[in-house]
Amino acid sequence: MDGRNDSETPERYRGAMLLDEFNVADAADAASVVAVWAAIPEWVDAVVAARPYDSVDALAELAADRAEAWTVADLDAALAHHPRIGRRPEGSGAEAAASRREQAAMTDAAAEVTAAIAAGNAAYEERFGRVFLIRAAGRSPEQILAELNRRLGDDDETESAEALRQLAEIAILRLRGSVAQG
Repeated sequence: MDGRNDSETPERYRGAMLLDEFNVADAADAASVVAVWAAIPEWVDAVVAARPYDSVDALAELAADRAEAWTVADLDAALAHHPRIGRRPEGSGAEAAASRREQAAMTDAAAEVTAAIAAGNAAYEERFGRVFLIRAAGRSPEQILAELNRRLGDDDETESAEALRQLAEIAILRLRGSVAQG
């Protein structure tokens, strides 16, 4: 990965792109797209290096397979790019836009649920030393709160493994939302 951040993603690659475009994109441009899915340099490099892909499913399969090698250090580095659940993502790039889409259900959350999630976030950060990460897409605010409360009871190893699974789910959802067959 070349160290580009989300604001440096070329404009033509900030929306959905065709798989054929991804397959032939300059390596640095492709890396900036993949880094929006999960900002883990070795993983980004592996996904880019394995091009061309025959299908979006093949791309997603390889990305998921490579995500299994992620470490807690990878998780901690990637979390620098994820806002707290319930907090509106800052910025205008592809990464911030993805987070806003993923957390869309939080905009309609009841005030007491939002407050409970904020308190849970603080407790989680105190307990585990990192931001609470969950695939918010497809979950209601109440489901997110229930998962947050459940995971607060996890031991460090169990929670790290769960957070890595959540990061992989987010990455694959972002991949599928940004690359179309063609």
